[in-house]
Amino acid sequence: MLDFFVIFTKGGIVLWCFEGTKDLFAPSVNALVKSVLLQERTGISSFTDASWTLKYRLDNEFDLVFVVGFQKILQLSYVDKLLDDVQREFRDKFENLLTEHSYYQRFSFDSRFAQLQTVAEQWGQQKAEAPRTMRSFEQSQKSQKTVASMIEKKGGDNKENKKPGKDKKKKKGAEAEPVAKPAPAPEPEPEPEPAPEPGMSQEDQIMANRRKMMMKMSGGGGKKKEPKSPKSPAAGGGGKKGKKEARIWALSGGQKDAASLDFSEAGDGKESKRPEFVPDTSMVGAMAGNIQDMEVDEESEPEEQQSAAPTKQKSGGVFGMFKSLVGSKTITKENVTPVLNQLKDHLVGKNVAADIAAKLCDSIALKLEGKVLGTFEGVAQTVRQTLVDSLVQILSPKRRIDILRDVMAAKQSGRPYVVAFCGVNGVGKSTNLAKICFWLIENGFSVLIAACDTFRAGAVEQLRTHTRHLNALHPPEKHGGRQMVQLYEKGYGKDPAGIANDAIGFARESRVDVVLIDTAGRMQDNEPLMRALGKLIKVNEPDLVLFVGEALVGNEAVDQLVKFNQSLADHSASDRPHTIDGIVLTKFDTIDDKVGAAISMTYVTGQPIVFVGCGQTYTDLRNLNARAVVTSLMK
Repeated sequence: MLDFFVIFTKGGIVLWCFEGTKDLFAPSVNALVKSVLLQERTGISSFTDASWTLKYRLDNEFDLVFVVGFQKILQLSYVDKLLDDVQREFRDKFENLLTEHSYYQRFSFDSRFAQLQTVAEQWGQQKAEAPRTMRSFEQSQKSQKTVASMIEKKGGDNKENKKPGKDKKKKKGAEAEPVAKPAPAPEPEPEPEPAPEPGMSQEDQIMANRRKMMMKMSGGGGKKKEPKSPKSPAAGGGGKKGKKEARIWALSGGQKDAASLDFSEAGDGKESKRPEFVPDTSMVGAMAGNIQDMEVDEESEPEEQQSAAPTKQKSGGVFGMFKSLVGSKTITKENVTPVLNQLKDHLVGKNVAADIAAKLCDSIALKLEGKVLGTFEGVAQTVRQTLVDSLVQILSPKRRIDILRDVMAAKQSGRPYVVAFCGVNGVGKSTNLAKICFWLIENGFSVLIAACDTFRAGAVEQLRTHTRHLNALHPPEKHGGRQMVQLYEKGYGKDPAGIANDAIGFARESRVDVVLIDTAGRMQDNEPLMRALGKLIKVNEPDLVLFVGEALVGNEAVDQLVKFNQSLADHSASDRPHTIDGIVLTKFDTIDDKVGAAISMTYVTGQPIVFVGCGQTYTDLRNLNARAVVTSLMK
């Protein structure tokens, strides 16, 4: 049933291996190491590659990795038990060799592995054949909950947080002060029935009471109602209903102001009333070369000094929660789980998606399990370093995207370099496309913008305005009469894939260096638009596909990226679909220290954040600084 089982060190030395297949499984194990272990995604319990499903265990004490592989179409319930048993038996049998790092000795484990596999298979068969019985209420977690445990108490057992009116338990030998209970409201006494007048029968008396009741209801009896005071003429009284006057807002304008506000082209040889754009020449030359990195907050950098200081802090920092681990000889999963739950809440509060935060904490638990620590400083420092290393590794790209180098290589081969932008509505695709366009022309490359957003009204006009402003900053006179930015558009309602194809052909004929394709914003659940995006990328095969996402999102970031990647893969009709290559993170200047979206996006895709938008001008474009993001996350 199992195809292979391999035990190797974190340094790459294979200690023992079981082969149940003739197929070469080394590439799948290498993919597991590259995509999961090295990318700090150890919170993922299983990994699928080719036709195999791989599961693994980490042993931090001896730096070992246990990997088992089987066909992904199989559902084997005993694999986890087998991994645990093999890990325990292998450690106990070869503890001396592992302690002395004698990795080049022979590890004879075949017979014992066969016994453990047989026991695990029998256990799995018994578990499958055993009838499943419903849990009783006493066995469920709900039975363990009480009303007191569901009441949130701030600051410990604070008496002020307890609700008044509850009976408090009296301690032995202590006198409880009597609590004055509020007197119940007196119930209204029923009105006594009127006695019949002398000389009248009971039926006559009932009829007389009915007549009195009818007179009261009609207003003819009892107290006379006072006449209402007439309304003032200003309030609309005086018998006639007054009209409500329309409110006039200040600076609202009117029809007479429409002529002065019309900046459209005059036509017929007349001069245009459009105000002349005055370019900010201070921006020119500011983005030559590579893009600058984000700035690091210096005030929050010395976290170790704050945790080691004897002064009291309000919470001791995010790592003050690890005080509960002081004195533990060996960190186990049981004593680190409550602390990591608090760390998960901290990450979620920093805008990290809940699933990603849980996987990060699981990864840290796997790294800490089995470590021997003593003092609080050692625990805090080790946990902090573990988390920082994991986050920096996640944010560091698997492959470096050097757009300037790739554009130069495409230019030498006589073809344009094509970049496609995609994303949901309103994240700033067109604005950040203009920023990247400005950066490219600052480095001497000509750009053609393909207006493939044929759905949103004003999308083409927005790109036309950006084109005019960019050409004003870099006029043709400064580049030998060559126009640095051009717009290729065919209006609205056309096929975006066809427009992009024609734009790339035009750029090839005109010797334009870069083509930037602006696509329409679309929600990840919009199947027709996602199919159109997949067609555009399949037909035109751009060199780079950038997903534009905003830094304000939390759990939605995971859903957007997963469904965009899945849709591109489903609609490509290819064995190797072209999915998202990189991420442009916008509105980064609006989130303060809630930078968790960067972690969520890179964790889901494994692709780098190529650009970070941090303002509204053309120069507000930065490279992601992993250390700066982690520093903000640790505040």
